[in-house]
Amino acid sequence: MEKAKISVIQLFAMMFLFDMGTTLVVSYGIGAKKDAWLAILLGLGAGIVLFFIHYSLFRKYPNLPLTGYARKIFGKYLGWIIGLLYILYFLYIAARNLREAGDLLLTSTMTETPLLALIILMILAICYVLYLGIEVLARTAEVFIVILVFMGFIGNLLVFLSGNVGIHNLQPFLENGWKPILTTTFPLIIAFPFGEMIAFTMLLPYLNRPESVKKVWLSAIISSGFALSWTTSLGIAVLGVQEVERSTFPLLSTIGKVNLFEFIQRLDAIVVFTLLITVFFKASIFLYCAVIGMVDLFKLKNHQQILLPTGVILLFFSMVIASDFTEHMEEGLVITGYYLHIPFLMIIPLLMLIVTMIRNGFKKKEESNGT
Repeated sequence: MEKAKISVIQLFAMMFLFDMGTTLVVSYGIGAKKDAWLAILLGLGAGIVLFFIHYSLFRKYPNLPLTGYARKIFGKYLGWIIGLLYILYFLYIAARNLREAGDLLLTSTMTETPLLALIILMILAICYVLYLGIEVLARTAEVFIVILVFMGFIGNLLVFLSGNVGIHNLQPFLENGWKPILTTTFPLIIAFPFGEMIAFTMLLPYLNRPESVKKVWLSAIISSGFALSWTTSLGIAVLGVQEVERSTFPLLSTIGKVNLFEFIQRLDAIVVFTLLITVFFKASIFLYCAVIGMVDLFKLKNHQQILLPTGVILLFFSMVIASDFTEHMEEGLVITGYYLHIPFLMIIPLLMLIVTMIRNGFKKKEESNGT
């Protein structure tokens, strides 16, 4: 692994930007209709439960990434296969994020630009930063989280000043009961983005203050969860449920409603720039996790030598993942949600924790018998 250290603030910045990802601009949680904000908060609660699974494993193996302690828990061969599957999973999710960013750019600003050209430019930028190392990415996150928060504040202020917010669009509470909320929460909201933070189990060994993991992770996941819940409820309040359901990128439509004094309008650039920032960091973190996982599994010297070839694989994945954006979203809701997220983000981590606890129990029993 790379010899690098990241600070507590840098880890928080990366986690917050990671959680924002593409979640900000898609129709997040809209399956719960007007209660999407509540579904997101329930997903946040489940994400906190998942965190404690990862935290328990981190305390047992503080110096190993996920691919490392998988071999310790499941054995050399089975653990190696599980580590390889996680590498492929990280690459696949990174490709999905890049595809969503490319489609937003095509829809909003660069309608005549080939999708391939947009994704190539994004991958080159990501590979360049990752070639410089995780410390550079972490320092970059410190700068961009400030920019993101500032743009978020300005965007929210302008939406409210425009007078388009209708609280009645969020009423009545629990109009359709709990069923749509629970079916939306599991597995989609739990996994995306809260469960996807499993990627940081590959980065925790780099933290310069390992004792702060719990505080940083919980503060990042809670703050991002509330931010996503607020953004979704604001979109519904401005557009209404039906328009949010029809809209490909509701946040783009929400900010597009701003029109102050017939002068301050057409603020789509705020949304596009926000997405570029968050997707850059989310895709970068997933790609870096995949690369250092390869370094760990295949005993390579450093991550730089395989970074560009892996970037080419990522480019291929992002282009063939779906024929259009509608197919891409359907694939994310069904195939990715049920057949990838549930085993990789919930079942396997829980199995690892159970096996570790059983082994610890046997070990303590042997020690007590020995004494």
